Amino acid sequence: MASAAKESQELARLLFKASFDHGALTSDRVSGVLEYVEKHHPNRATAVLKAYARLVAAEEARGHAIVEHAGEMPANALQSLADTLGRRYGRKVSATARPNPDLIAGVRVRIGDDIFESSVAAQLADLAASV
Repeated sequence: MASAAKESQELARLLFKASFDHGALTSDRVSGVLEYVEKHHPNRATAVLKAYARLVAAEEARGHAIVEHAGEMPANALQSLADTLGRRYGRKVSATARPNPDLIAGVRVRIGDDIFESSVAAQLADLAASV
């Protein structure tokens, strides 16, 4: 059973690699992968598609930042942050602002598995932990 799961993961990774064009995940390539799976019905197709979907979702998350903020977030500041993250990660990054009054002041940025935080709430939590 473990070997079947491993085979499903390996096929999902191969399909995922085939989803890129010039280093970017493209909807045309993803559509092609889905057509391939539909036409060829690989073993454990559901498991393969679930693993593939997780890989695609993780890749998409790496290119989109969620910016939680307390107070106002001007559109130009959001775009500037997206541009800065794009340079840092070497890829195009989009950003979405989400108000979060629990931060008190400042921002928390989530992009993929990374979190950058500069908020009063985090500073207070750090201070409370050190006392």
